[in-house]
Amino acid sequence: MTARPILILAAALAASPAMARDNIQIAGSSTVLPYATIVAELFGENFDHPTPVVEGGGSGAGRKKLCEGLGEGTIDIANSSSRIKQSDLDLCAANGVSGVMEVRFGYDGIVFAALRDQPDFAFTPADWYLALGAQIPRDGALVKNDLRDWAEVNPAFPPQEILAFIPGTKHGTREVFDHNVLLAGCKASGAFDLLADAMTGDEAARAKGAEEACLDIRGDGVAVDIDGDYTETLARVQANPVGIGVFGLSFYQSNTDRLRVYPMNGVLPSVETIASGAYPVSRPLFFYVKIAHLGVIPGLREYLAFFLSDEVAGPDGPLADYGLVPDPELHRTQAMVAAEQPMEPLSQ
Repeated sequence: MTARPILILAAALAASPAMARDNIQIAGSSTVLPYATIVAELFGENFDHPTPVVEGGGSGAGRKKLCEGLGEGTIDIANSSSRIKQSDLDLCAANGVSGVMEVRFGYDGIVFAALRDQPDFAFTPADWYLALGAQIPRDGALVKNDLRDWAEVNPAFPPQEILAFIPGTKHGTREVFDHNVLLAGCKASGAFDLLADAMTGDEAARAKGAEEACLDIRGDGVAVDIDGDYTETLARVQANPVGIGVFGLSFYQSNTDRLRVYPMNGVLPSVETIASGAYPVSRPLFFYVKIAHLGVIPGLREYLAFFLSDEVAGPDGPLADYGLVPDPELHRTQAMVAAEQPMEPLSQ
């Protein structure tokens, strides 16, 4: 995309009162960070406002900062690679942040990648559960996971030590990894049914208990939690060549000279396969806005409109060039933001 449409759009949108803090403050997800940084830099270049300050820190930490309260000493936007929780909204309400706007701006895929000289794998979620789950099915019963080699997980795989660098529990990526890989693999492997049979209570209680147990990871060093950003995961893989890391699609696309990516359920991750729904491990990306700061923090309304414009977040914009999968319902988000519509409480 050329700069001219952005300049035209910026000129049409730029108008804000000079009051309060003079720059927008943003924090949160390391996955959303590069997208927000791109928009912030373009905004600073093309609007009569300072470039917004964008920091990382993680999805949960960003949402917590958003909910610390109102005023110039608090942030305006929290970036998040997982959906906000009701506990976050409760914290916001307790601290006087009564209106939060949820903005879904696109999608990102979770990919499984290793160094380029490593052997071929074609994974399924069941393979990953059998490799990393704390308890796995064997001869109709659950046993403690003692598998050490990928060829033990699946005889079609080459013999190689199992070593996985996965997102830590505080990382926004962990939620989609847990649900779309571990839980899906737990069910596909038959472990879910065995876990449910071992639970007490009614059917719903047993199912809930089994879902929680499916997310238990073995603790013998085969799976290593990474709480930092994807550069840390890459460094771990480079230091341990047999390791396989979990990355965001955009990070992988920026490092194809060093990494090879593996298919999941026979589908390679790409913008096209994620947009079509064919690739099974993807997630929406969000940012959350403090509605009380609209009209108070100069440029905040303009930044939101600019970020969500077709020229920026659409299929031909700079975010798609970086690796974002555009949201097919972007127009709905645009209308919601224009109406400054706050979130409703989430179902418990």
